[in-house]
Amino acid sequence: MKINQVEELVGITKKNIRFYEDQRLLRPERNPENGYREYSMRDVEQLKRVKLLRKLDVPCEQIRRVMAGELSLSSCVSEQAKALEKRSRDFEKMQEICGQLADSGADLETLDSEDFLARMKTLEKGGVQFMDTNRADVRKRQWGAWISATVMVAFLVFFIAVILWGNAQDPLPPVLLVFILLIPVCTVVGVGIALAQRMKELKGGELDEAGKY
Repeated sequence: MKINQVEELVGITKKNIRFYEDQRLLRPERNPENGYREYSMRDVEQLKRVKLLRKLDVPCEQIRRVMAGELSLSSCVSEQAKALEKRSRDFEKMQEICGQLADSGADLETLDSEDFLARMKTLEKGGVQFMDTNRADVRKRQWGAWISATVMVAFLVFFIAVILWGNAQDPLPPVLLVFILLIPVCTVVGVGIALAQRMKELKGGELDEAGKY
């Protein structure tokens, strides 16, 4: 079946489906004649399971581990229940801070931010987490994309250098040399475009989008 049908059956967007494919949580077969994805009812059921776990905010990495048999579903959701319990306590503390801010009667100009930041710092030392962990995940993914792209470009530059060195030893016909060099050069350009697109997706909230149904 086509992705439009899957979108309708599961109740998630095409962007969600593509995201889960990128996360290796779904691996549809490809039509050997045209290379297009061919989704099956098995894929639909898989997506429904993923949707359920993502609605419980289970990280994609944990779902991958369950699928790989490295982690049981029971252990996975038990760990998630503990994580949600901690977040609930964190939210309670944040609510307290918000209440204290409201009760202070201060406006933005008279707000003693240093005092409240000190209170929050004390709570953080006790294990309360105020920061947005999704942003931390985004930074990790950005670093991962940069490192992967850098390694690939470095390899291609080395490959070009080898070609030029070989040509200096035993010159190739100019047309053939240009053709051979175009392959790694075009690949470098492609890597740059892919990296820019990846940064744009992450900056645009790709991780948040995956949680919308």
